[in-house]
Amino acid sequence: MLYVVIIFLCLALLMYVILGGADFGAGILEIFTPARMRSQLQDTTYKTIGPIWEANHMWLIIAIVILFVGFPSIYTTLSVHLHIPLALMLIGIIGRGTAFVFRHYDAYQDDMQKVYNFIFTYSSFITPFFLGLIFGAAVAGQIDPEAKGFYEAYIHPWFNFFSVSVGIFTVAICGFLASVFLVGEAKKSEVKAFVVRKAKLFIVFTVLTGGLVFAASIIDEVPLVGLLLTEWITIGTLVLATLAIIALWLNLKEGSKSLVRLLSGFVVTAILAAFGYHYFPDLIITKSGENLSLFNSAAIGKPIDTLAWALMIGSVFILPSLFYLLYSFQGNKMVEKK
Repeated sequence: MLYVVIIFLCLALLMYVILGGADFGAGILEIFTPARMRSQLQDTTYKTIGPIWEANHMWLIIAIVILFVGFPSIYTTLSVHLHIPLALMLIGIIGRGTAFVFRHYDAYQDDMQKVYNFIFTYSSFITPFFLGLIFGAAVAGQIDPEAKGFYEAYIHPWFNFFSVSVGIFTVAICGFLASVFLVGEAKKSEVKAFVVRKAKLFIVFTVLTGGLVFAASIIDEVPLVGLLLTEWITIGTLVLATLAIIALWLNLKEGSKSLVRLLSGFVVTAILAAFGYHYFPDLIITKSGENLSLFNSAAIGKPIDTLAWALMIGSVFILPSLFYLLYSFQGNKMVEKK
């Protein structure tokens, strides 16, 4: 049953990065949008993520519950040593959600719209940045369970070049996903041309920030590049991701909506799979070398079995409802178009 729980954890994290990432990326895209185009981009964004933006957080909630119930030592270590970036990430989620609702449904269009726009866009940047930073800190090997001082215990594990570079890389991925997803939703030629340009820029930015992660791992002596580029599975996965990026670039403007979305999702999945294969089953790498893995940190006995059954039974009810929500939303847009 442990493998069932691990599969659900991996799927929840993957879905949150792809769907939630595209959600956050819509706000990031607004930061780099000129004022004359902003209202048109916002209108496209509302129609794309409006009915489902809150449902994306379901994946994060599932991942947190799995860690809390199934892997308590991992949950405790993350929430103690990385409580500062975790708190900032949660503040970003709350601020972004609140601003999204008020700027869209506020009865009065006044100067407060500027405040809502500011909170929405920069919370969209802050949240994935700290999400990536937390992941980087978890595998950077700087968490010291025996640390005594405040800085050594709660700042140093995440305040380093490698963790920050992973945070920037995560922001790039979110902007990349959002711009590609919005290509198929833009109806006006001017908006579509703008989104296509931004998608190409974010593709370049994603590649560059990926290189930054490799450079940071060398500088901070995180054993990433040497192992990642010596395992044939990770090399093959990264090669496939590169080929998918090239195909995506060539099909951005004229390719079908489904094709470009599939390619973008594959790129992100391949990147996560390469990193996941490299680190699995370790989820936290500590300074002492006593890593916390999904095997040695799993709850013993009934908690894992109960959690596995709850996840399997719950998915029977939750997943069809989610897919039906997406289907209904697409259907409504088709009706409006007619």
